[in-house]
Amino acid sequence: MSTSETTPATSANTSEAKSRFSAALDEAKAGAAALGDEAKLRAGQYRDDARSKGETWSSDAKVKSRELAQDGKTKASEALSGLSRVIDENAATLDEKLGAKYGDYARSASRSLQENARRLDERSLEELTEDGRTAIRNSPVAAVGIAAVVGFFFARMFR
Repeated sequence: MSTSETTPATSANTSEAKSRFSAALDEAKAGAAALGDEAKLRAGQYRDDARSKGETWSSDAKVKSRELAQDGKTKASEALSGLSRVIDENAATLDEKLGAKYGDYARSASRSLQENARRLDERSLEELTEDGRTAIRNSPVAAVGIAAVVGFFFARMFR
């Protein structure tokens, strides 16, 4: 057997191998493209699901925070009214022990607390929020100071 006899057979085998390899490569490329498309589709679905759940959680959080704010407003108003009653009930004792001047101060403070409680009850959360923003804009240093004092007291309470 000479080399000239094996060349056509080898050439045919090489050609067939190249053809099969090329077909396998094309099939692998098509499979990779299909997987890529499926991955994009699933990523889009996951993104949409996450966005939907995020919007649901966000709306639930807004509703809950509004309920908590309303409860807080109601409790603050009740606390001011209760403090006003306690001060008013003790004004007579202050009259007797310290003088009428101090009893009048107590009554004045009681009326002021009662008036603030009434105004708090009458105002909506939106109005109170806007009033707070306005106060912070007008006096940011005082707002930071008040926040620091409140933070200090909360830290001491929960220690």
